[in-house]
Amino acid sequence: MDSSEQRRKRKRIIRPSSQTYLRSFILCFSFLIFLFLLSYQIPFTSSVFRPVLVVSSLSLLSSSSDLSSSSESFQDFSSSILHLQIEGRVLFPDHVLLLVNKNDLLGQNAEFECVYGRNRSVLSNIESDVIVKEKAFSVDDYGESGGMLVRCPLPPANYSAVVNLRKVKNIGVNVVHVGDENQTLNTWENVAYAATLDGNTAVVFVKGLNLRPQRESDSSQFSCHFGLGNFEKDGKFALRTKAITAAQEVVRCELPLSVRKSPEKARGIRITIGMLPHIHAKAHEKHVLLPSVAKISDLKTEGRRNIENVKYDLCMCTMVWNQASALREWITYHSWLGVERWFIYDNNSDDNIKAVVEELETENNYNVTRHVWPWIKTQEAGFSHCALRAKQECNWVSFMDVDEYFYFPYSTRTGYAGQHALRSLVANVSSSSPKIAEIRTTCHSFGPSGLNSAPSQGITVGYTCRLKSPERHKSIIRPDALDTTLLNVVHHFYLRKGFRYLNLPQSTAVINHYKYQVWEVFRAKFFRRVATYVTDWQKNQNEGSRDRAPGLGTEAIEPPNWPLQFCEVWDTGLRDFVLSNFADLSTGLLPWERSSF
Repeated sequence: MDSSEQRRKRKRIIRPSSQTYLRSFILCFSFLIFLFLLSYQIPFTSSVFRPVLVVSSLSLLSSSSDLSSSSESFQDFSSSILHLQIEGRVLFPDHVLLLVNKNDLLGQNAEFECVYGRNRSVLSNIESDVIVKEKAFSVDDYGESGGMLVRCPLPPANYSAVVNLRKVKNIGVNVVHVGDENQTLNTWENVAYAATLDGNTAVVFVKGLNLRPQRESDSSQFSCHFGLGNFEKDGKFALRTKAITAAQEVVRCELPLSVRKSPEKARGIRITIGMLPHIHAKAHEKHVLLPSVAKISDLKTEGRRNIENVKYDLCMCTMVWNQASALREWITYHSWLGVERWFIYDNNSDDNIKAVVEELETENNYNVTRHVWPWIKTQEAGFSHCALRAKQECNWVSFMDVDEYFYFPYSTRTGYAGQHALRSLVANVSSSSPKIAEIRTTCHSFGPSGLNSAPSQGITVGYTCRLKSPERHKSIIRPDALDTTLLNVVHHFYLRKGFRYLNLPQSTAVINHYKYQVWEVFRAKFFRRVATYVTDWQKNQNEGSRDRAPGLGTEAIEPPNWPLQFCEVWDTGLRDFVLSNFADLSTGLLPWERSSF
């Protein structure tokens, strides 16, 4: 038998001491703490989509739809991922714009859902993996680099405006974009939004400079910054050059020395503008850089060139929002007068304008191209951009709205103006007066002319009563003679020194501006106006300005006796001209009318 001493030794070996229990407990607890911290920093669910904290005001944003929109967990969202690259997000008053690096695997006419994650300020343990989806407003190609624009609704309350994308499911394929490192959200009031090459300079379009309209500003208070090499990874603007000119929302920049001899190498480079931190800052103080979604593009020729590969004599540029129905009449009429090329800047239309333009180009053989311009209230900047584009293709370009029509008044000596009369006019000016670089034409404003519904034969035939006195003018310009600032007041530009403008006599030509149409058409102007420095009609400002309709307030409520407003002189000249020259002899239909047969 074992001795009592041996039994005591075995008990000491088998029975753990209290210190052993304590050590084991501490080790286990430390390991659990380690696992907890690890899971907090690196979630075991998909780490691809991570909603980020945005400015607190965003949590107050809401969309037109409520939280009944479809929602799901990260596990469902992260299946079958194909990465795209969101290169920028811009928060507008009524939507979020995403600039996406297009992937060839998407195919044509891809449909996207906008995906919203909770703001971290309102996340809870239960809701942390919930997302909300909304159908995108629109998807469009953008820019010369083959990018893509996606317009998304504003986020629901307590959801982040740092929107991500998912392609709508197709037969088992679910394509998702998630914003990996780029979780940046820019506000529309403060961002560089577009840039293009012009010779050995870059022209940058910027919101947030707050420069005074209709005048050139001191360019020394600005600087230009280029993101080269690893910009998309480190977000740093490596090179700085000086600003050559600055006016309104347009800054012209020197290119860096490394690309100045070969400007095409600057294509695709991110660029922004630096500015002094406050109005009283000294010139030597460090510049504050504006956020940027702008990459330098090269405005390529997109339309058909002349057989001789020379510039067109006469082109037209316009900016539109939901005016596709007006394009056919406007283009058909001015083509007869000699316009050869059209640039249509589309400012977020949702009225099938793309199909209308394609039909005009393919079926009617008009040389017209649509250019997506998603930047709201930037008509002046958009026209500067169009002037740069037109300079490569056109000797003269007219800047007009689609409710404005050139008209050559009837003369008993010569009869009606002949075909290509407008092109002949600018050609004669070019040959006889080479220093004239702008032709200004007086506008007459027409009213509803007693109508209660839109005229079936078009506006040139339907509206025949106008105000007696002319209002302002519109211009045809030589894009190669514009001031380097590209400064313009919507429809006329500042010219380089040595060039001058010509005022056309009203007996030679006028512009019929069908400004005050039937109420159902006119009321759309209350939604938004495209010009930067023209007050929206919902705002109680500049009520006596000619930019507003006399007698109208700030709400889209039809005034009494609207059909007979703005009618002082009955003027049927253009109506008679159109019916004489455009109506089909057998059917009486005009080219822009849709036959019921």
